[in-house]
Amino acid sequence: MPLVSRISARRTLLGASAGFALLALTACTGQPVAGAGSGAGAAPADDSGRTYALVVHSVPGDAFWDVVKTGAEAAGNRYGATVTYQGDPDVQKQSQLIETAIAAKVDGIIVSMANPEGLRGAVTAAVAADIPVITINSGAEESAALGAMTHIGQGEYLAGQGAGSQLAAASAKKVICVIHEAGNAGLEDRCRGAADTLDGSLTNVQVDIANVAEAQSTITSALLADPGIDGVLTLNSAVGVAAAQAVAEAGSDAQIGTFDVSADVTSLISDGSILFAVDQQPYLQGYLPVDFFELFYTNGNVVGGSQPVYSGPGFVTKENAEQVATFAGNGTR
Repeated sequence: MPLVSRISARRTLLGASAGFALLALTACTGQPVAGAGSGAGAAPADDSGRTYALVVHSVPGDAFWDVVKTGAEAAGNRYGATVTYQGDPDVQKQSQLIETAIAAKVDGIIVSMANPEGLRGAVTAAVAADIPVITINSGAEESAALGAMTHIGQGEYLAGQGAGSQLAAASAKKVICVIHEAGNAGLEDRCRGAADTLDGSLTNVQVDIANVAEAQSTITSALLADPGIDGVLTLNSAVGVAAAQAVAEAGSDAQIGTFDVSADVTSLISDGSILFAVDQQPYLQGYLPVDFFELFYTNGNVVGGSQPVYSGPGFVTKENAEQVATFAGNGTR
């Protein structure tokens, strides 16, 4: 039976019972990271010799994706596997990178799907070539339909609801949600979740992550134009830092919440400039796919029980910012 057919067969079996799926999800998500394991099948290979391609919707050098890359490389080192990392925000170029990985006959492809429809052809081509695919970060709803083994990330709408609840608890009634990538369905879901939770209004504001200085200027202008804005929700750590500077520049009292963690963000949380950060643990989004591929090849395991494996959301606040800052400084949070 072809490799991908075996994956599909196992997913069907695991998905037969919702309760079993949830049990499998709980049992399998954390243990591979914790240590080498005690059973013969669970023990990591010293030198698997396999190659995995990590293809994301961002250019190299983005702070968030650097943490994902670090996680993938750490898992590759653990198993003696090679992990290649490439990315492009243009969906056609991202598709071409996936096609290049298919031609290279890699042993697995890890892909973020900010634009699932735009990647449909490339992802299904990988599956048809019997190359297992794990989606990460974005595209959870479409992952299974495209034939991926599993998806690793956070529920974006759920995370948005959590962010909205945090802002509501801080009495924010008029919030702007700053979207930094046009057409990214996951970012839109975050804002929608926050809007549905707030006891007030939320307006989306579009900026470009490629120009953070301009994003800061856009936020400043919005705050100056409407002094009634009392909450800013950003969806990226760099934009979160820019929002803190914008609030200070505008002389605003708006509360700031952001998605994603960095050393700068944890520092701003500690000093009260940012209220909270939603942490989706990008290190796990890089580490776990390699771990799961190796478990599949060495022991036939398919993790998740036909459900996404959630790496978040968690929340960083003043109460835990100092602890998280230590790991953020190491480039792993």
